[in-house]
Amino acid sequence: MTRLRCAILDDYYDTALSLADWPRLADKVDVTAFTHPFVGEDAAAAALADVDIVCAMRERTPLPRTLIERLPKLKLLITSGMRNAAIDTEAAKARGIVVCGTQYGRDPTAPLTMGLILELTRRIGQENARMHAGQPWQALGGIEIEGRTLGVIGLGKLGSKVAGLAKAFGMDVIAWSPNLTPERCKEAGVGYATKEELFATADIITIHVVLSDRSRGLVGAADIARMKPSAYLVNTSRAPIVDEVALLQALRGKRIAGAGLDVFTVEPLPVVHPLRGLDNVVLTPHLGYVTEESFRAHYSQMVDCIAAWLGGAEPPRRLA
Repeated sequence: MTRLRCAILDDYYDTALSLADWPRLADKVDVTAFTHPFVGEDAAAAALADVDIVCAMRERTPLPRTLIERLPKLKLLITSGMRNAAIDTEAAKARGIVVCGTQYGRDPTAPLTMGLILELTRRIGQENARMHAGQPWQALGGIEIEGRTLGVIGLGKLGSKVAGLAKAFGMDVIAWSPNLTPERCKEAGVGYATKEELFATADIITIHVVLSDRSRGLVGAADIARMKPSAYLVNTSRAPIVDEVALLQALRGKRIAGAGLDVFTVEPLPVVHPLRGLDNVVLTPHLGYVTEESFRAHYSQMVDCIAAWLGGAEPPRRLA
């Protein structure tokens, strides 16, 4: 039997092979983990030209039609998560490529959101860096989040979890999204607000809607202009939901207090990007889903999927 080749993409931490039972596939599949992102589509096409199976970690490597058509041997494509906007599933389907996903046991993005909020308001990381650098004692004052208002954009599973954590910190929570109703807010124990009310009154705004054609640019210049000068914006969802130019202008002009960002239009974020030079922005490198537990779950499910497919069974969590 001809051996198959499997590529694990974007294993930045070089841990994928140790977090799941890949040896289970060793009699039929050669597995290679790529620990660095590809520099463009040509590099990806060259590296993956002879690959039969691709395991993608979220949206780190785009797999559009143009790339899929350059991978003649690709037969099985597995993504972490049950949706991946960076994969052209229709193109894969047209080629007869099986596309599958994996499920989260828990979503660690909500605690990260609260971590960004705490860093913005209490400056824990900044003071830690000063202490390690041998700087004098306290220099950066913080503000309390208890009693302040958190505006949640998107009250689905993740937004509701963030709302619950915020309430545990003593925050008042209001929410809005295009389809959100006062009744749903009441069920979740939060206040309902119009979009205009949320941006005008919230002390901290956090985004938890899925990126789609409808949500792209959902937070525009007019919305950011309504924010209080003391307010913060947190985005752990997807960068294109927010007008990046308008946000940069507001941050540079100190028209809002700051932002906590885990997602960016271009990832990895270029070292020359203007966001890196702003002192009122907390930046994390898309860590929302990055935990040992979630990686272990994703990679283990990928192994299960490959094993089922090799055995001729319908692979679990098939997307296309």
